[in-house]
Amino acid sequence: MAGRINDEDVKAVRDAVPIDAVVSEYLQLRNAGGGNLKGLCPFHDEKSPSFQVSPSKGLFHCFGCQEGGDTITFVMKVDHLSFSEAVERLAAQAGITLRYEEGGYNPAHQRGERIRLVEAHKLAADFYAEQLAGSAEAETGRVFLAERGFDQAAAVHFGVGYSPQGWDHLTRFLRGKGFSDKELILSGLAQEGRRGPIDRFRGRLMWPIRDIGGEVVGFGARKLYEADNGPKYLNTPDTPIYKKSQVLYGIDLAKKEIAKTSRAVVVEGYTDVMACHLAGVTTAIATCGTAFGGEHIKILRRLLMDNGSARVIFTFDGDAAGQKAALRAFEDDQKFAAETYIAIAPDGMDPCELRLAKGDEAVADLVEPRTPLFEFALRQIVARYDLNTPAGRAAALDEAAPVVARIKNSGAQHEVAVQLAGLLGILDTQFVVRRVAQLARWARERGGRGPAPERQQRGPQQPYAAAPAHPTAARGPALNLRNPVYATERELLKLALQRPELVSPAFDAYGVDEFTAPPYAAVRQTILDAGGAEYGVADPQEYLVRVRDAAPDDTVRAMVTELAVEAILLRREVDEAYVGAQLVTVRRRAVERRIRDLQSTVARLGNGGDPAQLAAVQNELWVLQQYDQALRERGAAAL
Repeated sequence: MAGRINDEDVKAVRDAVPIDAVVSEYLQLRNAGGGNLKGLCPFHDEKSPSFQVSPSKGLFHCFGCQEGGDTITFVMKVDHLSFSEAVERLAAQAGITLRYEEGGYNPAHQRGERIRLVEAHKLAADFYAEQLAGSAEAETGRVFLAERGFDQAAAVHFGVGYSPQGWDHLTRFLRGKGFSDKELILSGLAQEGRRGPIDRFRGRLMWPIRDIGGEVVGFGARKLYEADNGPKYLNTPDTPIYKKSQVLYGIDLAKKEIAKTSRAVVVEGYTDVMACHLAGVTTAIATCGTAFGGEHIKILRRLLMDNGSARVIFTFDGDAAGQKAALRAFEDDQKFAAETYIAIAPDGMDPCELRLAKGDEAVADLVEPRTPLFEFALRQIVARYDLNTPAGRAAALDEAAPVVARIKNSGAQHEVAVQLAGLLGILDTQFVVRRVAQLARWARERGGRGPAPERQQRGPQQPYAAAPAHPTAARGPALNLRNPVYATERELLKLALQRPELVSPAFDAYGVDEFTAPPYAAVRQTILDAGGAEYGVADPQEYLVRVRDAAPDDTVRAMVTELAVEAILLRREVDEAYVGAQLVTVRRRAVERRIRDLQSTVARLGNGGDPAQLAAVQNELWVLQQYDQALRERGAAAL
């Protein structure tokens, strides 16, 4: 059984790898103010960024789906890893050697499954690359690449390799590195033969497929020999680390430029990606043996940030299959906020062929957006009908109008309906516009209207811009942050988590009952259980780790993370005066609540109650009234 990773090493990993550097491998981050960054959440679909990262605290939190945590938690959730697997991956990135308790460290047996499979793929990629570079047998592969305009430097840049024709070259190589037959089968690098595992890929040109973080998770293999009875392209089957519907070839190389330029070019094959990148189109990516679909869109949307000026350009062959692929892509068009375009090269050439025939400039020119995808889709539909007859025009309208009706933006829908009328040659433009609007209305009525995507999910506009509408039903009744009591309690807890040096030691004297909202009282108790805010003065980041670890359940832990990441409401620098005002406000409200309780007790005891008890209550009431007056007059100095 794997040993427990030493706590000091876990802390070292957490401190060594900046959370913003890790998160930005998966999505584009932009300035959110207050030292925070924001982006589209990788854990749920959203159109505006509610996912925030606090580099100074090493935490992330999504105000939409409530996911949150530290760097390790993010890697666990985004890549579906165990705690130890996530720590091991981050430790490898940081160059930290982990120590294991309960029996020491055995590198062959104490790594998580995913880590082992990724390492096997990395070694396999290196093995294939060495074969392509140096083996005589791989000459066929080198010629194949050269004929398509790719030299050795290009092969190295993209990690292209060659799998030998023998039955078990890679299998024996990986066995020698300590991998078991079970691991080789599970990884998809080998398959069961009559006498044990054999190589899955034999005598093929190999493209390593990397995830968005740059780790090799699979391979695309191109047939080279006539004697090979397999398909032209053979891809890694779905494995614990590879799902073809969730990966994009070239995304590791293209992601930064996609985020920077708000532009992505979707091509059809591995050599097309290579040709585009070498021609300067470094935003090119491709699917891996499957149609472009919803999971691919999620990856791109996180990088494009659903910027209104973002562009996604699809390149397809001009043949029937390419046209069919374009129409499939259009079906998902409305899942993008980005505008989508299609690019078809002259003579139906793909980017690789175009680069060979006409050079790099022709490839760069090809992917300049010209034809909107919806326009292409409509032209393909219309072209199937005889528009010289009324019946042909009516039939074309019947098929094309529902396509236009799917466009969610009403303004764009109207414009496209007008264009459709022109394509069909129908002079009564308003007839087509009304037809499309009617279909759109029917579609909404059949599907149910539901809440407005933004406004109804977020609740009424809050007067506090930085305080999102807060708890879900799992946390009890929703907190209305228009209530100044809740708003101030929330603000003080944020200060206690984010600026403990300013609230200490006064905050640690506050009772749990001074926080009237149950979720906030739970956070106050958690800070108390973690040793108090004063602990955070010396080591703020470790303090947050302690508080999160002290949370009694995931609900409270999520609230702690949310408050630690959410921006403080103040528009200027947070100082002692601002902190003091929050401390005094929360304390005065607690004092006033107690005064009201005591006044009620005095009234009750004054009607025949115990005189001694009445005197004690009156004395406590007088003391609290004096304290309240001191807080009013002297502020934080009276705490």
